Amino acid sequence: MSNAPLAERLRPQSLDDYIGQSHLVGTDGVIRRFVESGNIPSFILWGPPGVGKTTLAKLVALSLGRQMFTLSAIASGVKEVREVIEAAKKSRFFGGAAPILFIDEIHRFNKAQQDSLLGAVEQGVFTLIGATTENPSFEVITPLLSRCQVYVLKAMDNSELDTLLQRAITKDRILAQRGVRVEQTHALFEFSGGDARKLLNILDILAGASAEGEIVINDAIVTECLQQNIALYDKGGEQHYDVISAFIKSIRGSDPDAAIYYLARMLAGGEDVKFIARRLVISASEDVGLANPNALLLANACFDAVHKLGMPEARIPLAEATVYLATSPKSNSAYMAINEALRVVERDTTNRPVPLHLRNAPTKLMDQLGYGKGYKYAHDYEGHWVEQEFMPAGLEGRKFYEPQHKREHDAMAWKEALKQK
Repeated sequence: MSNAPLAERLRPQSLDDYIGQSHLVGTDGVIRRFVESGNIPSFILWGPPGVGKTTLAKLVALSLGRQMFTLSAIASGVKEVREVIEAAKKSRFFGGAAPILFIDEIHRFNKAQQDSLLGAVEQGVFTLIGATTENPSFEVITPLLSRCQVYVLKAMDNSELDTLLQRAITKDRILAQRGVRVEQTHALFEFSGGDARKLLNILDILAGASAEGEIVINDAIVTECLQQNIALYDKGGEQHYDVISAFIKSIRGSDPDAAIYYLARMLAGGEDVKFIARRLVISASEDVGLANPNALLLANACFDAVHKLGMPEARIPLAEATVYLATSPKSNSAYMAINEALRVVERDTTNRPVPLHLRNAPTKLMDQLGYGKGYKYAHDYEGHWVEQEFMPAGLEGRKFYEPQHKREHDAMAWKEALKQK
């Protein structure tokens, strides 16, 4: 076991040892409550790498005393799924609890593979736990998604990373014997990026870099060590999230050269082109926004083209969309507006009724109650606009949308001009 990576040596053995995701496994966490009740539904764990999806699945099976079958979506096909289904059926003697089937990277299963799971999930042959780094709404077929709860796992914050660090240097026999002196943690946590496995891998690298004696952790040592061991640091494709982050930020910062460079890095590394195309659609909505509405149309066209073409041809529409978005004017006004509106709605305990003049009156009773009365049909007025209140009582005049780009200001100026008439 001493030759095993630190992440494996330090893998938690119970839910009480699990760090992070308190909304799921804390005292009142939904998954903890399921485990305590002994009745666990099928569910999908969605979150970035290194936050404990596989570990959590194993702990659920261990806590419940259930047999656990494991499939990797990368290496398994319909044949392997059917074999596991048969094995799960045979394992259930005398009406015992259903075993657990854990599927890592379930987003990589195609429709046929996912379809092959449906019957077994419906019949309770096994309890399905899937893990994915991709939005299940895009990657999991609707019939299967409707039969599973989706739980979102979050990247670790610095306090949780610090808890993990302290556990590693005090509980791991090898590190404890050598001794670890922590002088600074900024670089360590920054390079970890909320990824527990990445933090433990970095500790492994630091331990290997100093053959014997005390291990010192400070910003300079961590940075230098990772630069010298970049291949090991990126082991397992974890740089995926760093590069996509740099790609999107380069587009947002209007640097087409950097954006194309990071696009090339992803393509050369075998990144899923559909993943890149989805991020371009998000960037067109969030970062370019109303400063250039055509950006979303082009990004959607790129998304469709990538699905039809595949590599290597898909690189061309991806490059075209990347350069177009990077060189477009930027506005996140719609993004900010919906976030602020959601913030208000989620905190507003008042179930504000829709104003009567905005309601439809499909029945006589509704008409008698005043539904629709006083509504002004905008097309009956000059400029197809008329002054009237659309917000519910208590929010009159509330502003969520603030124009940012000249195009948006020009559109709002049209409305202001109508008001002056």
